[in-house]
Amino acid sequence: MDDINLHYRFLNWRRRIREIREVRAVRYRERLKKMLRDGDILRYHGNSDEVGCFVAARPLSKRNRYFEVTITDTGVRGMIAVGLVPQFYKLDHQPGWLPQSVAFHADDGKLYNGNTLGQQFGPKCCRGDRIGCGISLDSEDGHLTVFFTKNGKEVGSVEAPGPPEALYPAVGMHSLGEEVLLDLNAEWGMDEDDGLMIVDSHEEDWSRLHDVKVTGTLLEYVGKGKSIVDVGLAQARRPLNTRFHYYELEITDAGEKCYIALGLAHRDYPKNRHPGWSRGSIAYHADDGKLFQGSGVGDPFGPRCFEGDIMGCGIMFPRDYSQEAGDDVDDWDLEVAPKPSEVQNDLYANNEDEEEEGEDVDGRKVMVFFTRNGKVVGRRDVALPAGGFYPTIGMMSTGEKVRVDLHPLSG
Repeated sequence: MDDINLHYRFLNWRRRIREIREVRAVRYRERLKKMLRDGDILRYHGNSDEVGCFVAARPLSKRNRYFEVTITDTGVRGMIAVGLVPQFYKLDHQPGWLPQSVAFHADDGKLYNGNTLGQQFGPKCCRGDRIGCGISLDSEDGHLTVFFTKNGKEVGSVEAPGPPEALYPAVGMHSLGEEVLLDLNAEWGMDEDDGLMIVDSHEEDWSRLHDVKVTGTLLEYVGKGKSIVDVGLAQARRPLNTRFHYYELEITDAGEKCYIALGLAHRDYPKNRHPGWSRGSIAYHADDGKLFQGSGVGDPFGPRCFEGDIMGCGIMFPRDYSQEAGDDVDDWDLEVAPKPSEVQNDLYANNEDEEEEGEDVDGRKVMVFFTRNGKVVGRRDVALPAGGFYPTIGMMSTGEKVRVDLHPLSG
């Protein structure tokens, strides 16, 4: 009977994942009018009597607070605007012209804040200039502000017209020949001497980082990539639990070999071992579609994964499962939490190599499942290590990059 109940629960969660994917396919879709997008290039495609506008698929957030455009061509008049707008902003209006939107305009250096009348704000911008826009939280009064930059230096800031989840990156154009290079994953920070905040790198989500660079939700392999000992590893700070039991990554760059692995491992997993290779771990490997479970030899499991694919991993806990009081299961989304211990990042510190030790086993069995693009690939019954299973990602070839969502089912 327990097996039957678990089977039906698994089917329900598989349907839940599919439904979320379908909703997100509609919700997170970029919008543009009188503009063409070619990769990261945006071009005006009107007759200069019509406004062209682009609105990104996702809003800014605590994880992704800043974006930039580089003006590659000012066209006839250089009427390029960069700012934030609501998701369903009218695309025949420049960003900043309508309520709940704000934008910095390159042609006159003015700030437009929900009005067609701008106010003097900063310098004009020309070909080659970088215009940035981001959000920050004032530590003194808690107000959310929108700030703008030019070539890496802050121009000014204004109170945000809405909550972060309602502010979508937007670019407007209004004359022939205008063209920009869009970077929705840009970083911004000033020299330490300037005393200004640097955009959060999001390293606090990770307890172990070896040969992996973190930029917001993006993980980038920075190791040598020459042999099997050159594994780059990222292990989350908290284990999966009954509330946050699933996570995903999107392969944004497959690199040379796409040696990317997504899985679960015991705490303090060896830093130079791909997840799945050592005891107390299980992982789905993108390059060959194999499942590795505590062994360097994998079993055929699912399809190979490529750039653009989304891989997921989760746990179906038994109904009678209860987290021990001492387990580290603080909510992922707590607004206030104790300051975490310093992250172990071997990019900046030379830690001694760990020796793999036999991990303690909790004794309880859980069902671990894997997905590819929202569809379940397969599942395995696995003994849960003492302390739980931690999301663990491995990479091993030059150029590999993944974007991670540690709690995609939470909203």
